[in-house]
Amino acid sequence: MKMILSLMIGAAILLSAPAQARTLEAIRSSGELGLCAHPNSLPFASKAGDPPGFQVELGRALARELGVSLRLDWIITQYQMRSAACDILLDIIADREAQGETRLRISKPYYRTGVALAVPSSSALTSFKSLNEHTKVGVQVGSVAAMIIGQRRVPTSTFGFESDSLDALSNNELDAAAVTPTAASYFNLTHPERPLRILDRDESVTDLNWNVAVGMVRPDDALRGAIDGAIDRLRADGTIERIYRRYGIVLEAPR
Repeated sequence: MKMILSLMIGAAILLSAPAQARTLEAIRSSGELGLCAHPNSLPFASKAGDPPGFQVELGRALARELGVSLRLDWIITQYQMRSAACDILLDIIADREAQGETRLRISKPYYRTGVALAVPSSSALTSFKSLNEHTKVGVQVGSVAAMIIGQRRVPTSTFGFESDSLDALSNNELDAAAVTPTAASYFNLTHPERPLRILDRDESVTDLNWNVAVGMVRPDDALRGAIDGAIDRLRADGTIERIYRRYGIVLEAPR
């Protein structure tokens, strides 16, 4: 799950050079829809392909809706976005301000997520409000969650990746981990012998909650409309929910 946040939320992907716009007509003419994804970031995506990751599965479903096949453009760092020929990214924050530097256009949202607390199954913690000076929380370095929890004078331990904090929590090195429900749910799927409890997100803290959408690299109006229509259909027939559920993730409807 290394590097997953940079590809999940898109806010860390800076398009420092303008990408070439791809129209819906051009995509259908080429017969391919390009998706940028990290090659080693399960549950998001995996070049090994077993399993492929929910971004790859959803990308294929979107491509089918457009009448084309999916082409995967594997990227490791933000700088590779300059030369990648992809048309879309998945699981990005559906907020114009958050996408200000990425220059991505945003589709209709298809689920809601944010930062939750993962705790041991035996923990007495019930919410962010129950954290105190005696509870040690794993946070991602430089994250908004780290800042907010730190402001509450709660002891924290910083990690580079969500998977690292979840491992530490499972090894009884922490009292809680501030992570996305996506990461915690996949951890439970892949570690059934030591499942964690995922507490409800605190919607009262705006910065810790967001809708998720498709990010489009300079699409024309026709492509944006086609992606929105595809998202509507795939949500309505349960395709998106089924894809994520295969990775242990139960989606919450966007708000």
